[in-house]
Amino acid sequence: MIDVMDKHFQTELKLTLAQSAWVQFAHYLGYFLMALPAGWLATKLGYKGGIIAGLLMVAVGGFWFIPATHIASFWAFLLGVCIIAAGLTFLETIANPYTTVLGDQRYAATRINLAQSCNGIGWIFGPIAGGMFFYGKDAAGASTGSETLWIPYAAVGVVVLVLAVVFFFAPVPDVKMEDDYHLDDSGPDIRRSIWKQPHFVLAVCAQFLYVAAQAGIFSFFINYMTTQTPPLPDSWTSGLLKSWFQAGKTGALALSDQGAAQLASLGFIFFLAGRFSGAAILKKFAAHKVLGLYGLLNVIVCLLVFLKLGWLSVACVFLSYFFMSIMFPTIFALGIHGLGQRAKQASAFIVMAIMGGAILPKLMGHVGDLHGMSRAFIVPLVCFAFVAFYGYAWPRLSGSDRLGGRGVKMEH
Repeated sequence: MIDVMDKHFQTELKLTLAQSAWVQFAHYLGYFLMALPAGWLATKLGYKGGIIAGLLMVAVGGFWFIPATHIASFWAFLLGVCIIAAGLTFLETIANPYTTVLGDQRYAATRINLAQSCNGIGWIFGPIAGGMFFYGKDAAGASTGSETLWIPYAAVGVVVLVLAVVFFFAPVPDVKMEDDYHLDDSGPDIRRSIWKQPHFVLAVCAQFLYVAAQAGIFSFFINYMTTQTPPLPDSWTSGLLKSWFQAGKTGALALSDQGAAQLASLGFIFFLAGRFSGAAILKKFAAHKVLGLYGLLNVIVCLLVFLKLGWLSVACVFLSYFFMSIMFPTIFALGIHGLGQRAKQASAFIVMAIMGGAILPKLMGHVGDLHGMSRAFIVPLVCFAFVAFYGYAWPRLSGSDRLGGRGVKMEH
């Protein structure tokens, strides 16, 4: 919902693209601030306690939107966004490595992609809910978004409270990952620091740039669709979808904010399809090779958007959703490969790299303000180029041909 809310604030508060990126900044700032505390608590509370703590924090953030609506100031909404993100940090830091070690390590990337496909389902319905509550209008045609924005967030608060209760009573065994790099061994010649593992260090960099690209494309999807699509036929203004269209700045028919918000769900359908198909592909092909290929394909896709080639460029925006789908979980699995008990610590830093989503969208928004949203796709293009490099360079960085097949030890 956050990407749909971004455009809502642009309209209601008359913000520039760069100014509205504060929504993303607040979201990813929560990740940055809480990643290391979450990693520390994960070692103290275990997987189960950390997940419950994260769910409770998300609930607090969701319910905060109720008083934020009455405060009716930009900072109040940004605070709610930040609190929710802080709770999500616990879930990213703890649930992701837990997923990767629940079985044969050869299929770690498959498991985490399949698990995170559930995110894709939420991303399909999120823009729909956002479009309903952020862009609603009363009988007189006046916007009601400012009064109803809290409703979907309060609903999130209720749902995660239920999940917290489920996890409290559920058996969640702890898991130990194999220490392939002997980080926990004793002796003066043993390399104990995770920062001396190049496949981990560059995973942090790759994750920073991937999330930067993802956040930029997600944030400005509505801006792109309402300003960069070719003129539409006037006949489209009739029927059930008439609220999707409006007269653009040139007088030609264009997508409305609500119509573009609904199309965002189509983008996330592409994203979900990429996750599910990617999980199957990763079971047959090495994870680093798939990551490198998808990164390279997204470089090409972003270049075609940058060149403003009409409907081909519009289609490429949706293709970018498909090819970026596997990147976050796959980078995560490759980055913590073989780190043993240090995987919890390493995952905290990889999650902290999500801060890229707070910084780079402001640059993309600035380029969009100056040169248009099509040209702004040069920013994610550069980011995806590094992700492709990391994928293809991973065997040399890790000293492994692919994600290993070592077993794991369960503690009850």
